[in-house]
Amino acid sequence: MIKRLTWILLVAAILLQSENQRSSAAEARKRPNILLILSDDVGDEVLGCYGGTQVKTPYLDKLAKTGVRFTHCYAMPVCHPTRICLLTGKYPFRWQHPKWGSFPKKAESRTVASVMKRAGYRTAVAGKWQLTMLKDDLDHPHRLGFDEYSLFGWHEGPRYFQPLIWQNGKLRDDVKDRYGPDVYTDFLIDFMKRSGDDPFFAFYSMALCHDVTDDLDKPVPHGPMGRYESYDEMAIAMDRQVGKLVSALDKLKLREDTLILFTGDNGTPKRSYIKHENGKLIRDPVSIRVGDEVIPGGKGELTDAGTRVPFIANWKGTIAGKQVLDDLIDMSDFMPTIAEFANDKSNRKMSLDGSRFNLRLKGFGRPIRKFAFAEHRGKFWVRDQNFKLYSDGRFFHVSKDVDEEAALDTTALKAAETEAHERLGKLIARFRQRK
Repeated sequence: MIKRLTWILLVAAILLQSENQRSSAAEARKRPNILLILSDDVGDEVLGCYGGTQVKTPYLDKLAKTGVRFTHCYAMPVCHPTRICLLTGKYPFRWQHPKWGSFPKKAESRTVASVMKRAGYRTAVAGKWQLTMLKDDLDHPHRLGFDEYSLFGWHEGPRYFQPLIWQNGKLRDDVKDRYGPDVYTDFLIDFMKRSGDDPFFAFYSMALCHDVTDDLDKPVPHGPMGRYESYDEMAIAMDRQVGKLVSALDKLKLREDTLILFTGDNGTPKRSYIKHENGKLIRDPVSIRVGDEVIPGGKGELTDAGTRVPFIANWKGTIAGKQVLDDLIDMSDFMPTIAEFANDKSNRKMSLDGSRFNLRLKGFGRPIRKFAFAEHRGKFWVRDQNFKLYSDGRFFHVSKDVDEEAALDTTALKAAETEAHERLGKLIARFRQRK
């Protein structure tokens, strides 16, 4: 009798273990591929789905219509600190404000790519790096967690026409007469094709819509037409690259298995190079029409024009379409959210500034944060959807005064203004003490 009972228990244990293994495998298959697209120099007003009427962006508009569009996503007003924040989930001052074109050594193993790799994802990055001089440190993307990369070097050569591209430690020699964004996109499509049964994390750090840098010995055209592209033309090209990636996911039958996240590194630029004359690059002002209003670019400023960026999330068959959320999101939130989709819990043990918005994408839960943060050149602000307080004391009712033309008199505030000023003031004091 005892032997029979022992045998029954042994069989039951084996069956339970087998079932657990099947459940774990099924759960692993549920983890989505993640395609994170970071546009360069694109404020939210550029896109048609945010009201822009100057540039046609049909592919991004469709992603927004069939997914979730956030109206209050904020980045740093320039690209380098945004990238550090996005990759690490921590505000730049936590890393002692790394110098331009560098990445904190202590953070190399704590990036979103490192977390995803440890969780069993295949990882790749393409496009813009700007976190080191690649030619001097070709292993840098690998140390940050990327299995594969195809990147143009920061201030090392062209990024558009006949780009200078480092790919997995070697300089590409097959880019003659090619358009850089096509090369970066094709690299990621090939990476996705080779994903097999393993989930992937693909980070497209776009070159578009940043203009050509002014430090090249022989300035070269932006695009395939043999001339510089205007800002509007670059925005159209950006949208087409996104469309190309989405189409590839459809053809590969990976669309329903892939979460697409699209955002930007800072606001629209104030100027953009349009031509080269007499040894000099000539810049034109950039402004975007939204209905009857013309919005000048604000990159480099802590205003909405410099920090509010688009954020669209799309996961066919999982995320419901036609969602517009006014939740506050900032760049620190992407790292913990992406890690959560990978079922990785290690990020919860890290001291991060970011919060997870996973449930919000599916229409559940409450908004994840009560404030957003941005900093630039020693100044910073905290804000909610209605009010914004700067570290220098300026206080704005931004839902009524988007352009911040008239700071509120803090000695004569109404009840709601007083409550907001006190609440945001506590945060200012906390961040001033680096807490």
